[in-house]
Amino acid sequence: MSTRIALLKDSNGMDQTFRAVAGGNQAMGRTAGEALDALTASLPDEDADTLIIVRNLSPDRFFNAQQQERLEELMSRWRAARDASKTLSVEDQAELEGLIDAELRAATERAATIRRDLAP
Repeated sequence: MSTRIALLKDSNGMDQTFRAVAGGNQAMGRTAGEALDALTASLPDEDADTLIIVRNLSPDRFFNAQQQERLEELMSRWRAARDASKTLSVEDQAELEGLIDAELRAATERAATIRRDLAP
C-alpha cells in the first residue's frame, strides 16, 4: 500500500511551522523533518515503508510564479480573515480553491514525472 504524505509550510507572522498530512492523520513540527517524524510515528505498521521526495517550493512548469504568488497572497488573506472570525469574499474563496486545485494537479503531474524518471 502506498501512503501519500503532504508536507505544508505554515507561516503565521514570525512563527513558521510545518504540517505533515496523510489521509485523516496530521502532525506539526518546527521543521519539516519534525512534522514528518511525528506523523510517521502515528501511522500503522503497514504504512511504515515510505519513500520521501523532498522538492523545493520554487515555481516550475506545473505551477508558475504568478500562481504561487497569488496563492500565497490569498492564503495570507484567508488566515487574517480566519483569525478575525470572518470569511473571504465569494470571489476570493473561489479563486483560492481554484489555485489549490491547480497546485494539487501540479503535484500530481510532478509525481508522475518523478515516477517515470524512476522507472527501470
